Amino acid sequence: MAPVISALFLSLYLLFNFVAISSQNDEYDQTTAKTMEAFSGYQIHEPPFQGSFSSLSVDIESLQRQIDELSTFSDTPAPSVTRVLYSEKDVLARRYIKNLMGLSGLSVREDAVGNIFGRWVGSEPELAPVSTGSHIDAIPYSGKYDGVVGVLGAIEAINVLKRLGFKPKRSLEVIMFTSEEPTRFGISCLGSRLLAGSEELTELLKTTVDGQNISFSDAAKLAGYTNNEDLSSVLLKKGSYSAFIELHIEQGPILEEEATSIGVVTAIAAPASIKVDFEGNGGHAGAVLMPKRNDAGLAAAELALAVEKHVLESGSIDTVGTVGILELHPGAINSIPSKSHLEIGIRDIDEKRRNLVIEKIYQSALSISKARGVKLSEFKIVNQDPPALSEDSIIKASESACQELNLSYKKMISRAYHDSLFMARISPMGMIFIPCYKGYSHKPEEFAAPQDVANGVRVLALTLAKLSTS
Repeated sequence: MAPVISALFLSLYLLFNFVAISSQNDEYDQTTAKTMEAFSGYQIHEPPFQGSFSSLSVDIESLQRQIDELSTFSDTPAPSVTRVLYSEKDVLARRYIKNLMGLSGLSVREDAVGNIFGRWVGSEPELAPVSTGSHIDAIPYSGKYDGVVGVLGAIEAINVLKRLGFKPKRSLEVIMFTSEEPTRFGISCLGSRLLAGSEELTELLKTTVDGQNISFSDAAKLAGYTNNEDLSSVLLKKGSYSAFIELHIEQGPILEEEATSIGVVTAIAAPASIKVDFEGNGGHAGAVLMPKRNDAGLAAAELALAVEKHVLESGSIDTVGTVGILELHPGAINSIPSKSHLEIGIRDIDEKRRNLVIEKIYQSALSISKARGVKLSEFKIVNQDPPALSEDSIIKASESACQELNLSYKKMISRAYHDSLFMARISPMGMIFIPCYKGYSHKPEEFAAPQDVANGVRVLALTLAKLSTS
């Protein structure tokens, strides 16, 4: 009988040692573990988290140092940051992010266009993960916080939870999206659009070139992404994530002016972009009398004022319109403009209201063309993305996090759009805003106070914890 008992104890000893070793690996086989539990009568799975989230501690000195270090990967001198897709500095910055993810114990991978994923595998990895993240590319002569806070802050949020001893049920994944800015190829949110399943974009990228006539495919290859011909592997199915939440500077002045710590975003306004061309007769600026002119430049100016008029007529503070580009040909002071080109952006959280403004602008363009005797040679809607609403469960989780951390907050909309807009197409979405100095963004003066960054990371960490255990 003694040998049998000894063998039994030896079996149990080996079993528990195997479990102890396996539990150190986040990716051990959950089915095997459950079988062992049933056989041995002992619990193998880690018990629910028993700690207190009130002690969430952000290493703000380290995080600020990372923000500063990342800003040095720039094609323009400090304090400005210029980091364009697939440039040498962009590649170096990507390497920096992957290294930080590895140091945080995340499993790192990249897709065919350079979206970077760092995953902390949960205790039930078969469940759809919770994701967070943003972008690190920067338009010329911009600042060092836009997007960056949402990537470095997300990695630090994972570190915060790990230091606390928290173990997620759902896996947590940090995403660094490729090219949120449209700087190089004129396509905004390129990486997240593809993740959201844009098959049209996979086709468009086959013929897309930059200002130096370098194709998207060649640029991606030079950056090390050699498998970018077939982009279908990038597309994700709806439900790939159970939730997505993005931490971001507000890019507006409201939180700072109201001395509020956190903005809980309820909706993201989406832009529609329009290109308009007028053609007139041109002529000598002195010789052609005013009644005989067909001035394409004045047609463009009149349409620009019509944009403002129709936006204000919407009656909503959430409707905005901008004529961001107005070009005249031949562009000489002694020549009547024979051609004009406008690029117009209209944004709103109400898609129907926004589209009505676009229709009114079109009717004005037709009327101006007729009245001034110029040709409306193009009125093209380049993109017309639908707005996105934040998921109620994510809003509530973020609000609850603010309350537990004793941080003031307000619900607000985002008039700038983000990768979250497109992630909303495949998963429930939410955003967390932190104040930024005077609302500055896309300029070197962009700044977020370290304590505000820390507050945002704490709210993000606690929100991720709540979402990962749901």
